[in-house]
Amino acid sequence: MEIEKTIEVLNTLVEINNDRIEGYEKASSETEEIDLKTLFVELVYTSNKCISELSAEIYKLGGKPTEGTKVSGKFFRMWMDVKTALTGKDRKAILDLCEYGEDSAIDTYENVIKNDFEHLSVDQQSLVYAQKAMLSSDRNLIKSKI
Repeated sequence: MEIEKTIEVLNTLVEINNDRIEGYEKASSETEEIDLKTLFVELVYTSNKCISELSAEIYKLGGKPTEGTKVSGKFFRMWMDVKTALTGKDRKAILDLCEYGEDSAIDTYENVIKNDFEHLSVDQQSLVYAQKAMLSSDRNLIKSKI
């Protein structure tokens, strides 16, 4: 197992969680609905937990967790801005975009599972599966609010 590749794979997951945090902070600022603001705080908490766990693994390997976001995350936030402006802060539109963002995050985890698992230890693989399950649960929570 190549340590640099392992760190790169784990940082891919850190990035998508950074995207989630920025996206949900943006979504929270675009709504006045208290239940949605509460939901978005919970979703940010999930990503902070994921980042903390992933960062611990990266530090164990002598690496440094990325602080950036993915280009796709910036794309998601841009669409959030455009769509919100057009829909007048419509609840369903915001939640639809959040669901799209969750799909993107889950796809990133699935791509790691499909293409990069050989670069991760068994413990790291278990961590990835557990985090993917948390994101899937969050996605279902969003769908229940639509």
